[in-house]
Amino acid sequence: MKALLFDVFGTVVDWRTSIAHEVHEICGSGVESLRFADRWRSLYQPAMEQVRSGQRPFTRLDVLHLESLRTVLSEFEIDLDADATTTLNLAWHRLEPWPDSVPGLTRLRTDFIIAPLSNGNISLLLDMAKHAGLPWDAILGAEPVQAYKPMPDAYLRTADILGLRPDECMMVAAHNSDLAAAADCGFATAFVARPLEHGPSQTTDLAAESEWTYSVDSIEALATHLGC
Repeated sequence: MKALLFDVFGTVVDWRTSIAHEVHEICGSGVESLRFADRWRSLYQPAMEQVRSGQRPFTRLDVLHLESLRTVLSEFEIDLDADATTTLNLAWHRLEPWPDSVPGLTRLRTDFIIAPLSNGNISLLLDMAKHAGLPWDAILGAEPVQAYKPMPDAYLRTADILGLRPDECMMVAAHNSDLAAAADCGFATAFVARPLEHGPSQTTDLAAESEWTYSVDSIEALATHLGC
């Protein structure tokens, strides 16, 4: 194993709490900020599916997020000017890490290449790394491979960019579907439980749903398993 490649949204960073905080700051206390964050996130997969299905050419996630944000602002009857809308859209660049993420990644980095294998665009992931102190060895995302997970090209082209075979890579994610797609491409897998990603009423991805290579409750625990 030479590289550990990480899903980011939900696995490394707490998108829900972070987005809700920014919604509260920008839109005001009268907005149900957690419900707003959940609705915005609910448009994530449908937006990418338009690209995956070939209905539209590859479009970076910042653009998809902005289109979804305008939809949610309309649904919530919130009127923001262009500058405030742009600022709120860039909240995805400022997500906070889970408490174990930075120390765990720092330990893993001593023995492995670590990088995001995310649907985020490079500028988003770069800004997030700077903001959250994520010690990536490389900033990779959907743009270099021109594919969104769980398309096989997202995994295979990322391994190729690093000059590695799929079996030299491990996908680390809090989402069983992401790991299943990576395993189908020949990757090793590590499930990191994030039972509060979607809040206290979360019902999905509470535990490993297959015999992944590793199943842990934190990135620091994964580092321990791997002897880092």
